Amino acid sequence: MSWKKTTRVAVIGAGFVGSSFAYAALNQGVADELVLIDLNQQKAEGEAMDLNHGVPFTRPMTIWAGTYADTEQADIVIITAGANQGPGETRLDLVEKNVAIFESIVQDVMNVGFDGIILVATNPVDVLSFATWRMSGLEPGRVIGSGTILDTARLRYLLSDYFQVDARNVHASIVGEHGDTALPVWSHAAIGGRFISDYVKDENHYANWEDLEQLFVQAREAAYDIIERKQATYYGIAMGLVRLTQAILQDENAVLTVSVLLQQEYGEDNVYIGVPAIVNGDGVREVVELPLSSQEETKFKHSVNVMKNITQAL
Repeated sequence: MSWKKTTRVAVIGAGFVGSSFAYAALNQGVADELVLIDLNQQKAEGEAMDLNHGVPFTRPMTIWAGTYADTEQADIVIITAGANQGPGETRLDLVEKNVAIFESIVQDVMNVGFDGIILVATNPVDVLSFATWRMSGLEPGRVIGSGTILDTARLRYLLSDYFQVDARNVHASIVGEHGDTALPVWSHAAIGGRFISDYVKDENHYANWEDLEQLFVQAREAAYDIIERKQATYYGIAMGLVRLTQAILQDENAVLTVSVLLQQEYGEDNVYIGVPAIVNGDGVREVVELPLSSQEETKFKHSVNVMKNITQAL
């Protein structure tokens, strides 16, 4: 009989994002074990009970409400805990609150001997990914922020609707801060292999830059619109975290737009920011350096500087 390593994912924070991730992870069968950790133990227990009642409808998974001791054997720790973004509040407004929360979380995780990969989803995700890397002492490739994985998905969805094609055949990225200084990389955006810029140049096609820029604004501002209507966003980011988890546990070498530490890539260093990166069982294998247009380069540098100014003050 062949031996297979048991995979374990620990989720810290059983709120909207953490529980949505757990539900999506169960549906997709991404791991053998899933442990939920929350200051509110009863909330974590209730979520675990509810999820376990769905196990008969999918592949076997062991789910329980645990403690930080359970992270010792985890392959991945996903941190979704922290103060939420409220109506009218930017992600950067959350810095001081959540850095203090993360100091306690990261210390508790590392104190039990955790030696896996940490995924950070709490906002401001780029700043908190940087803080987690510094606090944990892990190699930078093993601390990954969700970055612009959701921004990119939002743009791909909107472009798929605009061009009337399957979103999986839209290849476009948003890079930079997961926030107000993010930017679309139009110079590499394509539909099924054809550059979007070619569609704009085509006199027989309806595509135009005004429409496309408005789609980007919709993608960038989506969180504000959703929070205004339902107080929080969680399904999209939960799906993005499941995708990241799959890429790691299945050693995929998948290219995803995540928040990673730049070490001279794009001419920058000592900053976590959203860029395409190759993700596998070891974490981030390498950053994919896209040749940016001069305008994109200027906007990206501005986004990096905003992040650097905040992280250097930590």
